[in-house]
Amino acid sequence: MQVRVGSVWGGAIRVMVLAAVLGGCAQSADGDGDSKKPSARASADAKGTAVEGRAAEGRAAASGGTVGGAGSPCELPVRFDVAEGWKAKGIDAGAELSKAAGGSGDDVSGALAESLLRQGPVTAACEIDAKPAGHLGFLRVWTGKSGGTDARAVLRGFVDAEDGVSKERYHAVELGGGRSGVEVRYLVTSELLDESKEETAFAVSTPGGPVVVHLGGLDTEEHKAMLPAYELAKRTLRVP
Repeated sequence: MQVRVGSVWGGAIRVMVLAAVLGGCAQSADGDGDSKKPSARASADAKGTAVEGRAAEGRAAASGGTVGGAGSPCELPVRFDVAEGWKAKGIDAGAELSKAAGGSGDDVSGALAESLLRQGPVTAACEIDAKPAGHLGFLRVWTGKSGGTDARAVLRGFVDAEDGVSKERYHAVELGGGRSGVEVRYLVTSELLDESKEETAFAVSTPGGPVVVHLGGLDTEEHKAMLPAYELAKRTLRVP
């Protein structure tokens, strides 16, 4: 199954921008945010979100199916369970890049497709949408060429290729079936929105090439709420 570039990432970007605009309008309606101290209610809400985020870490979501195998929406070098309600779509990056490069003759379109479908040493292969489950974010799977590339080096290349990254924390992680991988947690700061948010990813080496599984989200709150789906992927991952 193929996914158009615009429908995959364009919608997410528009949602992020709209959320930022609406948030700014709300703040203006209340008055000058810089001149007021946070209310007790706001502080309590922030603390509650932090507690919920910590509780979500390490907890796996209920399974709603498997991706990666033949006949699944995404055929990958790995298999893992997808959280209940999440919807997976395969991405034929090669076809999309060829279409963008040769269809309109527009260099900008080709460069945009390249930036959306390739990140460092890996290429987009699968997008698992959380919207049907009530969240704004995606679990995305990226694959690279086989050739003995170390998972840590691949993950570093993936993160280094993203703009606005800071506070990266890498560590070894045990995946499903006792297989070892590398995980990273980091912040991404958007110059457009002037906001930072948490992101997480892990990488594993396979005979079919390296695989990176990445969890983003509209903001840090959404990211933390979706961590159980990410943990499910980690714990159930298998290499055929």
